Amino acid sequence: MKSVTIVVPVYNEGENILHFTTAVKEVMDKQPYKWTLLFVDDGSRDNSLELLEDLQARLPYVKVIALSRNCGHQIALTCGLDHARGDAVISMDGDMQHPPELLPELLARWEEGYQVVQTIRQDTQGVSWAKKKTSALYYRLINRLSNVNIRPGGSDFRLLDRQAVEALGKYREHDRFLRGMVTLLGYKVAEVPFVAPPRFAGQSKYSLSKMVKLGVDGIVGYSVVPLRVAFVGGIIFALFSFLLLLHALYVYICDEAVSGWTTIMVCMSLFGGTQLIMLGIMGEYLGRIYTEVKNRPLYLVKHNGGENETTDCQCR
Repeated sequence: MKSVTIVVPVYNEGENILHFTTAVKEVMDKQPYKWTLLFVDDGSRDNSLELLEDLQARLPYVKVIALSRNCGHQIALTCGLDHARGDAVISMDGDMQHPPELLPELLARWEEGYQVVQTIRQDTQGVSWAKKKTSALYYRLINRLSNVNIRPGGSDFRLLDRQAVEALGKYREHDRFLRGMVTLLGYKVAEVPFVAPPRFAGQSKYSLSKMVKLGVDGIVGYSVVPLRVAFVGGIIFALFSFLLLLHALYVYICDEAVSGWTTIMVCMSLFGGTQLIMLGIMGEYLGRIYTEVKNRPLYLVKHNGGENETTDCQCR
């Protein structure tokens, strides 16, 4: 019998865990697979871990991995994928915005021979117009800047075949954007559209700063265009500076009186700001290089009740 592992990162989702587990069980019990629900607690500060450990003690299909601290959604998801042992691995969120009712359709497409089954979010109920527009703009931007085509509306609700999971496990960079990594795999992909319902309970843990960081990780991780823009911008402003130098020489030779402090201050502000922007862009790339060369582990496991049934810390 084929096996399926459902990986669910959790951070302060105590209000959703029981409802989500029940909903998944109702769906998966009707499927002809041996299945496991693998939760990864990402350093929750509420009662999430206590609830998960209680479920693990009572329900044989529930496994729990607890990270030593909050590492972020993408790292927690990576941890779950690293420990999943199913022939198919499905990643999804536990707030009910990734509908469990779609699981049979994902599995059906997998049985058709697709190694990656990607859900495409066509709409999200209860999300503001501004957030939808900025999300669409971001996908257009990253697809223009990078050589990786990331499907607009793509989410971390997807199915990966065992071969795809093992291939994805070879990507070990720290600033992770899994949607781009999955696209890089190049395996046969099927798409399943869906409309995301509102959260069952609680508030989204993706703050504006976290969304901005994820967006920057996506652009910087898959494109060197910002560096090229900084280089071209530097050339343009250098030429502009040369023209200003010619103008200054002309004024000096003609012995014309010039009230210069305003011009000087404007030029200093313009070029100083431009240089800081360019240094900031280069700093983003340099900071990522610094992070990678330290080769620190992506995560440390505090408690492991996962499918591999070990208690060692997984340091990578």
